[in-house]
Parts: sequence; structure tokens; C-alpha cells
Amino acid sequence: MDTIYAVSSGAPPAAIAVLRLSGEAAFAAVRALAGDLPEPRRAALRALRHDGNLLDRGLVLLFPGPDSATGEDIAELHLHGGRAVIRAVEAALAAMPGLRAAEPGEFTRRALIHGQIDLSEAEGLGDLLAAETETQRRAAIGSAEGAVRREVEGWAARLLGIAARIEAILDHSDEDDVEPDPQLDLAFALAEAIEAVVERPPVERLRDGIRIVLAGPPNAGKSTLLNALAERDAAIVSPIAGTTRDRIEVPVVRDGVAYLLTDTAGLAETTDDAIEAIGIERARAALAEADLVLWLGDDAAPEGAIAVHARADLRGAAPPGRMAVSAKTGQGIDALWARIADAAKELLPPPDLMALNQRQRALCATAATSLRAASQEQDLLLVAEHLRSARRAFDAITGRADVEAMLDALFARFCIGK
Repeated sequence: MDTIYAVSSGAPPAAIAVLRLSGEAAFAAVRALAGDLPEPRRAALRALRHDGNLLDRGLVLLFPGPDSATGEDIAELHLHGGRAVIRAVEAALAAMPGLRAAEPGEFTRRALIHGQIDLSEAEGLGDLLAAETETQRRAAIGSAEGAVRREVEGWAARLLGIAARIEAILDHSDEDDVEPDPQLDLAFALAEAIEAVVERPPVERLRDGIRIVLAGPPNAGKSTLLNALAERDAAIVSPIAGTTRDRIEVPVVRDGVAYLLTDTAGLAETTDDAIEAIGIERARAALAEADLVLWLGDDAAPEGAIAVHARADLRGAAPPGRMAVSAKTGQGIDALWARIADAAKELLPPPDLMALNQRQRALCATAATSLRAASQEQDLLLVAEHLRSARRAFDAITGRADVEAMLDALFARFCIGK
């Protein structure tokens, strides 16, 4: 396996650039540049030279494998962060046999291959690198620190206990010291525990944001309210009915939570305008996809929607059950956001509980289905097969099963030096 190298710090120019090497030739490559090597895990200042030319003076750190981030020998060069310095050191490394530039995510992939992390932790690390909000960061760091792995390992331990009992009955049912009761209610209880986790909102909701759709008849004040909620002029506002013809989506982060505000065309009952008709169809599609609807019509709001009495500064007090809001004066905007935040709590993964991504949820659902089937089966050979199916699903979550194609997609999301 080649020794790889890449800059793992921010894009140059910067005060410092951290260039990492991982592989069996890492220490030899650094020795060729720096001469004497420092003791492991102790930084030392060295002059880095190639072909007799001084490239830079920087700190050298060594982390012998297997007790390192990738499970291999790792070296770090802390360089001055100018582009020319980095190019010169990388060129010197590229000229050495057995060294090459790293692919995106390759350091983390090697950590997975060498058992330093499991697949769920790698997915959490990928989410952490992409995190833009506080809620995204908290969920991602939980997965990166092994929250999913620990939960799955607990389920797997319970599963192995059930499977061991079944195998003992199958192999030694004629012996007096073997309990003949397979206790398949334990499989049913485990299925219920897994299903309770699967039913939680997916972790993708944190990344994609809560979809909030503003809907109602033409000229109800939807675009004005969208601009007030977004605190910028994202949508064109006009007294002319039908100004908004298409969906306008505006991402907003508030109190560490991501939202996607969607302005829609007015839901006119009839129209002779072909373009407006398309806008109405797209508005209805947005309503179908919404996590939360802000309804600005005077008629009954759709079930679960927040009924808004817009332009309260002009229209007076709100009817019962509606929130009075004025984008012009700011009346009710904070109260509306508070109502939205309360609704979001039910739509987002609980901050104190482990959350699954869609891939993990599907595999957990497969495991739960197999466990339910095992709990209802009379033939113990079939019970054992259902339990093996559940175990394969657990192994796929943590990466013990063959998931090579999924790994390619996962690590393509990573930066070069990670």
C-alpha cells in the first residue's frame, strides 16, 4: 500500500500548513527531508531540505502505528502556510518512490480499514466536516465519537445471547442441562427497541433543514412574510396578485437550527393563465413535501398548519386561533418564530439521543423485521436464519459486511487531507 501525503489544514495561504503522511515509508520520507527524527509524539524544529536546497523550517511530529489515527505510521510537517512552500515540499515528496498524493477521504478510509474507527463513526466524521449549524455539529460529533456503534453493539450482544440459546437447543436438545425454551420473546423485545430508534426523525433532517411552506390565496402577504422571516429581500413583493409564479426557497439558520422557507404561488381556485396554473401546481407539490405550513388564507387552515393573520397593522385583531403578524411593524414575528421552533422540536432528532441516517435506518428496520419474524417462527432452523439476517444488517451498519460501493460514495465527500 502506497504512502500517502496531503495538506490537512485549511487552504493556503495561512500562517501554518499541516502536511500529513501515512504509510510504511512516512518516517523514511521525513528523514530524507529533515535528517534526524524526533522522538515519537514530541515536536521538534527541523530544516527541511531537498537536493541540497532549503525548503522550509518547520515542526516535525511522528506517530508510530498501529497506535495512530490511521493505524499506520503517520508523520506531520508543520510548515509555513504559503503556497510556494507547500508546493516545494509536496514536489519533494512526489519525487520519492512509493509516495503519492492522497485521494479525498483516504486517511479516514485507512483508519476504517485498520480498525481505528467503524463505518458509522466515519459517516459521523463526514457529517461533522459538513456541519454548518450547532445542531448538525452535536449530532455529527456523537456519531463520530461512536454513539451509533455503541448502540448497535449493544443490540448485537443481545442478539448473540438469543442465537446462542437457539444453537444450544438445536445441537444439544437431548441433554438434560439444556433449557428447551428458546425464549423468543427476547427477539420480539429487541425488535421493539430497535423500532423505537428507527422511528426517531432521521439525522438528515438536521442537514436538509425543516421545510416551511408559506401558502394561501393570491396577494395574501406570503412573500412579504417570507422576507420578514428571512430578514432580507429574497422574494419580489408587489400589490399585484399573482406576482409569485414559482417556488422561492430561502435557507435560514436560527438558534442553531436549519430551516428552508418556501414561498409559493397563490392558490387561486381558477385561472386562465397557463404560467400561473403551473405555479399553482408547484405550490401544491410544495405543500405535499412540507414539514410545516404557514397558512395565510382566511379560510380554514390545513391540518397541522400554523394559521397566520398577516398584515395585522392594516387588518386589525386576529380571529381566534390565528397568529397576528405584521411584516411592516415586526409585530408577532418573534412569536411566530417561537411557534415554529416548538414545532421543529418534534421534527428533529432529540439532542440527547442517538440519531440514525437513512442508510442506518433502513438496515435497522431490516434487522427489526428479521427479529420479529424469528419471534413468530416455530421452526428453530428458520429462527436461526432470521437471527443471522439481523446480524448481517448490524454488520453492514458498522462496516463489518461488504459495503465497498457505499465507501466510495462516502469518502468522496471528504476533503483531500482527511
